[in-house]
Amino acid sequence: MNSRQQQLDAFNRLLDIMDDLRAKCPWDKKQTIESLRHLTIEETYELGDAILNNDLQEVKKELGDLLLHIVFYAKIGSETKDFDMADVCNEICDKLIHRHPHIYGDVEVADEEEVKQNWEKLKLKEGKKSVLEGVPKGLPALVKASRIQDKVKGVGFDWEEPHQVWDKVQEELQELQVEIASGNQDKIEAEFGDVLFSMINYARFLKVNPEDALERTNKKFIKRFQYLESKASELGKPLMDMTLAEMDVFWNEAKKL
Repeated sequence: MNSRQQQLDAFNRLLDIMDDLRAKCPWDKKQTIESLRHLTIEETYELGDAILNNDLQEVKKELGDLLLHIVFYAKIGSETKDFDMADVCNEICDKLIHRHPHIYGDVEVADEEEVKQNWEKLKLKEGKKSVLEGVPKGLPALVKASRIQDKVKGVGFDWEEPHQVWDKVQEELQELQVEIASGNQDKIEAEFGDVLFSMINYARFLKVNPEDALERTNKKFIKRFQYLESKASELGKPLMDMTLAEMDVFWNEAKKL
C-alpha cells in the first residue's frame, strides 16, 4: 500500500489537474455547483452499485469519480472566494473532533448506541431544532424512511423488542386490508405507506439495510427475467405469446440457477 506521503502527493496531483481542467477545458470551465449536482448524485449511485456487487476494483474507480466531484466543488468555491479544499477538510475535521468527545475529550461511552445518542444530542446543542433536520428532503422515500427511524432512535424514540415491531407490521397490514375492502384509493395509499414504513422499521431490528435488500431482489429479478427472455428467444416465441404456465417453466429453471 502507498505511504501517507504518497497518498498526499496523489491528492495534490488531483488538485493540480483540477486547476488545469478548470483553466483550459471548455466543458470544465462551464460547470457550476448547480450543473454538477445531478452528476454527483449519479456517481453516488454508481458507487452504491459497485459496493453491492462487492467489486472492489469498481469501488476504487467510483470513489475516484466522487472525489473528483468534491475537488471540483471546492475549486469552484475557491473561485467565488466562499471556500476552498482546506476549508472543506478543516470543516469536517472540526466536526469530527467535536462530535467524538469520547475520543478527543473525557466522555466515556459503553457501546456504539451511546455514540449515536451523543451524536444526536451534540447536534441539537449546535442549534438544530429537530433531530430530523439532518435528513435531506431529496432522498428517495425508502432511504428517507430508514434515516428518519435511525435519527429518532438516537434520542430514545424506539421500540424495545423486535416482536413489538412485527406486531406493528401485522397491525398495519390489517388496517390496509380494511381500506382495500372500502375501496377508498387515498386511504389505501396511506395505509400502504404505513405498511412500508413499519417494514423498514422492522428491517432495522433485523440488522438489514432495506435499500440493499430491495436492490438485491431487483438484481435477482432482472437476472431471472432476462433468462426467461433468452429462453423465449431461443424458441422464437415472443413473451407476449407465451402462457404464464410456459413462462413459469423457465422462471423455475432460473431460480435453480
